[in-house]
Amino acid sequence: MNASYHPLSELFDQLGLPSDVASIDAFIGTHRPAARGSALHEVPIWTPTQAAFLREAIAADADWAIPAESLTQRLCH
Repeated sequence: MNASYHPLSELFDQLGLPSDVASIDAFIGTHRPAARGSALHEVPIWTPTQAAFLREAIAADADWAIPAESLTQRLCH
């Protein structure tokens, strides 16, 4: 398997969200209260497509799992 490194900004691009540092920080700051204690894909901020992508990326331990776990740490804890 060819594992690729994807930074958090690329995960935001993949999700169709602004991916510059300020936008990522603002997104996390805005949504953290609603996300705390939830699994990343269950946070009610995602479209069904985004939630499915996040769920599958983590479950499959895909290349996107590392940035998804990073987002989980910053958003859900």
